[in-house]
Parts: sequence; structure tokens; C-alpha cells
Amino acid sequence: MARIAVFGGHGKVALHLERLLSEAGHEVSSIIRNPDHAGDVRAAGGIPVIADVEQLDALEFNKLLQGHDALVWTAGAGGGSPLRTYAVDRDAAIASMAAAQQAGVPRYVMVSYYGSRPDHGVPEDNSFFAYAEAKATADTHLRGSDLEWTILGPSRLTLDPPTGRIEIAGHGATEPTEVSRADVAAVAAAVLERPETAGLTIEFNNGDTPIGEALDALRKL
Repeated sequence: MARIAVFGGHGKVALHLERLLSEAGHEVSSIIRNPDHAGDVRAAGGIPVIADVEQLDALEFNKLLQGHDALVWTAGAGGGSPLRTYAVDRDAAIASMAAAQQAGVPRYVMVSYYGSRPDHGVPEDNSFFAYAEAKATADTHLRGSDLEWTILGPSRLTLDPPTGRIEIAGHGATEPTEVSRADVAAVAAAVLERPETAGLTIEFNNGDTPIGEALDALRKL
């Protein structure tokens, strides 16, 4: 059993993930901002922890992560204000990386998006620009850390039922299409069980290959 902190714990991916992890016997600390969401988190098998990642200082972040074995970042501003997007998707995410290192939490899984990179090509006048910039900066910072990181890059998210099957960029997927949130959660749970995925950026769509088989193929390279 591991203790796993899930940030953005009331998100649709996070609720699926909390269910999968708790069913596998792990203890899941679900970090949420709104106490009204605690019941949904408990129903999914998580332990609600009320904290606003925009307001946490370094000491509070460190205290929050003490005793955990892994961290999954699924938190996001959800669009809207560019200032809040930078505050959550970039600044708070980077703060959580520093806190993880200081608290001795070795494993870090970032839920990003397919195509996240500094040369993302999104125009500045596009409403997606702030998110693309924030994620690119956070992902780059994570890659430069000493954490055992894995960055997940799902394509367009859907509410479809889980298929249990994906295609990974370079291994069947040639461009982003779509993937269900439930399958993104399943991929996150699967990489947590596979330490050999540390140091990898995994971009993926729904596809024809079972998730475990698709991930296991990566270590054969």
C-alpha cells in the first residue's frame, strides 16, 4: 500500500483515479479547495484534504505532503482568467514539485496534455495560450527536477466510458484525437505501478492496445 496525494481531487479524472487507487489498496489524500466536494471524494475512496493550492506557502505545501509516497497533479484553473491559469497550472504546480522534493516524496505524475511543449504554437490572442504557456513551463520545470517524474499527455478529453485501451505517440498514435477521462485515470494508476516509466513523457489517445501492454512496450525500447 502506498500513500498517494492527488491534487485537484474533485476533477473528473481525479475521481476516477481515486476509485482505482483505493480499490488497489492505496491510501489516497485528495486535495480539494471546496469542502462541499468532500462527500464526492469519500464516495470515490479518497480522503478529502481541504487546501487551496493558490494560497499555500512552502511550509504548508511541505506539511501537506509529509508521509506520502507519490503525488499526482491533476489540478487546473479550468480556463477563464489567464492570471488564475498561471497561478494554478504553472506556479502552484511548480511549488508542489519543490515541496515534494523537500518532503521526500519521490514519485510525481503530471497530467498535462498532448502537445505540451515550449514551442506549442498557440497564438497569444487564443484563449488557450495561457494554459499552453503554463503547462509548458511546469512540465519543463518537472523534467529538470530530481523527482521520479512521468508526464502524461492525453489528447482531447471525453466523458465516454473507459475502454482500457490506448495508443501512445510513436507507438501507433500519429496525432492527437481523443481519450476518455476514465482511461486517463487508468493510465495514471498504471504508471504509478510502473517505476520504469519515470523520466518519460507519454502522449496518448484511445486506441486498440490494452493500457498495461502499451506501457510495458515502452520499457522494451
